Amino acid sequence: MQNAHPFISLPPALAFILAMAPALAFAAGVQLPEGATLTKQETEENSAYALPVGVWEQTSGVPSVPLEGQVVQRAWRIGGTGMSSYQILANLRRQVLESGYEIIFECEDSDCGGFDFRFGTRVIGEPAMHVDLGDFHFLSATREGEHPEGLSLLVSRSVSAGFVQITEVGPSLKDLIDDVVTTTSTKAVPGTAMPGLAGGEIGEAMEVTGRYVLADLVFATGSADLGPGHFASLVALADYLKADPTRRVALVGHTDAQGSLSGNTALSKRRATSVMQRLVNDLGVRREQLEAEGIGYLAPIASNQSDGGRAINRRVEAVLIPTR
Repeated sequence: MQNAHPFISLPPALAFILAMAPALAFAAGVQLPEGATLTKQETEENSAYALPVGVWEQTSGVPSVPLEGQVVQRAWRIGGTGMSSYQILANLRRQVLESGYEIIFECEDSDCGGFDFRFGTRVIGEPAMHVDLGDFHFLSATREGEHPEGLSLLVSRSVSAGFVQITEVGPSLKDLIDDVVTTTSTKAVPGTAMPGLAGGEIGEAMEVTGRYVLADLVFATGSADLGPGHFASLVALADYLKADPTRRVALVGHTDAQGSLSGNTALSKRRATSVMQRLVNDLGVRREQLEAEGIGYLAPIASNQSDGGRAINRRVEAVLIPTR
């Protein structure tokens, strides 16, 4: 539960960075074919990843460039799909480019180096990630910025399912925290507007991923009472809902994995309910457009093995409910 790690213990700017860090990642919002199930996720803070940039060579192995930061590797199984590995890759490749990455290397099965390439790169093991050595596709991409990011995609399939692995390297939570500390000269006031929370962004997130993290919310220690102030994420959500009365969202509370499931589930639902009441009572959203639920620690978006991961998992999300 949150008693030991409350929202209120973090300055709002820092809480925003921690909560949004995974949402800024490519794989967090990637659109996979119907039937995709996350089979494994590994997160390493302050780590390194050798991003492959060429085919396997007998004298030197797989050429790569070293990238440092937070390394997140995820694998999915796509059950019952008739799509080929290339068709799966093509959809993901488009999303990589649309996310601002530049593709720097691509290859397929034997052209990559077959067995030697597969075992010369970092791959999640079976059964979470299956690789058919005669049917796989790979690409590497980078995105420039203050904290350069790297990404690799590995796609393969079995007779009955497709498999996708996405490996990302980006700024560590320490880098993000340091940026906030060094660029913020005065302590932010809880509830003040945060950057990047415009109504256009929430609309895009809802249409593309069906969910939006309300990243700037502040709760008292162990309490479901939402702090004072007009939080920018709630204003954006209210504007989004009032623009179309047919839109409906579920407010879903999440916690870290400390404490019992029953206690965390109850607290997460109370917090979601508190958010719903603020939207209705203060921001003029119609009650019938909202519902509130809590699922405790059952849907983490980061590892609960670190303080940073637990901070990320403590959140309230708005989830779009289909109306047709």
